[in-house]
Amino acid sequence: MSSDTAEVGQLLADGEFAARLAGLARSLGRDPGEVSAEAAGYLREMGAMHSARAMSAWSRFTRWMFRAHELLVDEEAARRLHRLDRKYSLLFLFSHRSYLDGAAVPVALERHGLSPAFTLGGSNLSFFPVNHLARRSGIVYIRRSTRDQPVYKLALRAYIGQLIRNRRNLSWSIEGGRTRTGKLRPPTYGIVRYVVDAIEATPDAEALIVPVSIVYEQLHEVGAMTAEARGARKRPEDARWLINFARLQANRLGRAYLDFGEPVPLRERMAELRGADQQGRHVVERIALDTSHRINQATPVTVTAVVCLAMLAADRALTLDGVLDTVAPMAGYIASRRWPVAGAANLTDRATVRRTLRELVASGVLTSYEGGTETVWLIGPGQHLVAAFYRNTAIHMLVDRAIGELALVAAMEGGDDGLATATEEALRLRDRLKFDFFFARRRDFAEQMARELAIIEPGGGDGLHEFTPADARRWLENGRPLLAPLVLRPFLDAYHLVADRLAAWEDDEVDEPRFLDECLRVGRQWALQGRLASEESVSLELFKPALQLARHRGLLDPTAPQLRQHRAAFRDELRETVRRVTMVAELRRAP
Repeated sequence: MSSDTAEVGQLLADGEFAARLAGLARSLGRDPGEVSAEAAGYLREMGAMHSARAMSAWSRFTRWMFRAHELLVDEEAARRLHRLDRKYSLLFLFSHRSYLDGAAVPVALERHGLSPAFTLGGSNLSFFPVNHLARRSGIVYIRRSTRDQPVYKLALRAYIGQLIRNRRNLSWSIEGGRTRTGKLRPPTYGIVRYVVDAIEATPDAEALIVPVSIVYEQLHEVGAMTAEARGARKRPEDARWLINFARLQANRLGRAYLDFGEPVPLRERMAELRGADQQGRHVVERIALDTSHRINQATPVTVTAVVCLAMLAADRALTLDGVLDTVAPMAGYIASRRWPVAGAANLTDRATVRRTLRELVASGVLTSYEGGTETVWLIGPGQHLVAAFYRNTAIHMLVDRAIGELALVAAMEGGDDGLATATEEALRLRDRLKFDFFFARRRDFAEQMARELAIIEPGGGDGLHEFTPADARRWLENGRPLLAPLVLRPFLDAYHLVADRLAAWEDDEVDEPRFLDECLRVGRQWALQGRLASEESVSLELFKPALQLARHRGLLDPTAPQLRQHRAAFRDELRETVRRVTMVAELRRAP
């Protein structure tokens, strides 16, 4: 058709694509002409282009939608990408905390003169009148679920491959959907797999994965997302939703920071992974996980994240001096690890922290009381999950330290060889939390634990070395900050709750929706009883990785031998870990 975009037209005229469709038709027992017509319809549904006129209008629209934030882009990294843009297809894989993310990347590319990207977005956002303009501005709408649609999957695979062969830039969320917790979600593999297949099938194709971190000081949509994490129904996207979303953006919420991580030469990385895995079973998974890890490394800590961490740690009213006293050791730790700070802000500056507190009050996350001798700030009613969302944007920087502290508790209670005990416990915790956090490879993880030990040990250490249980106790008693209760307790409490309910589950077969509903109900009870350190643990987004861990261990397999005993052991294991977190909390409160 005359309206077909370049890639759609090329595919519909391609004999190899026609042969693949004919083969699929035979395997499905369907008429080849019918399958070809269906595939053509799908291609036209997802087909996009870059029209100068439409892109100009779309740019004005997206900038208007972004008016709640001042977008700051990593200028130096953008200049480096400008040189690479001439040689490679650039694949911008971004973190996904907001509906605005899909607009942030095109704005950044346009601002720095980079070739426009085809942005892959969910078909749930394809509605009149914006979808027609969006398609002509490079937005590719794809369906969320394609499990029982083999023709659609073949058409999408072919379309992605054609974009790669044409050396187009692409952009999509590595997470597949927005995070409800603030931290990066596990990656999705579908588009990555199609890109890898296209690179392998096209010898002269060159592509570079560019990890993209997008983090906001605050977001208007966090309240709705955290409500969904507690079981509320997600409102469908339509024109009315868009109008309401656009109205919210009239209220200023500070800065948004877009940073580019270390690029990954895709063909080179694929060859490296296949050298270690001849059958290539984990190539796509490793590439996606590496990308997620690099996104985290590029994500700066915001003042909002650190202030929310301080408020959640206290969970009571604090004066400005109280907030600063809580923030200071964390700021020192962040500086010692040389983690980036958004806007190069001074995390211990009184004026900066006071302004952040006032902004959080203005958005309803915090409340303040000014009737006494000093102003005090407190997390607002029902706002713990919102505060946790902002804290979690920086949680990846703190997880290794928190694991190191729990490993030292194990060493403190273990045998004479503290190093061996701590190393074993750290690796055990890494395995336990791998569905929630992104960790380096095991050998690199050991090096990271060595760096944490050098920071924890008073006077500084020189890496991993032998130590005694008494050394471990002394380091924990003198170490500041102690982060395990602030960082890992909400997750481990949620894991313990899931393990407890699984051990008490009457049937070997687990009905997951009913089971998760029970976890929510019992979680509310435990929160009221004080059996959870915080109500933020009562969240579907925290329960689901715990259930995934249980599945990984075979605890959801009704045919597994000694199932009830293993479920009880899982509960006891999590209970013991929570006990160790409580010990660190007591040390943290000690004068």
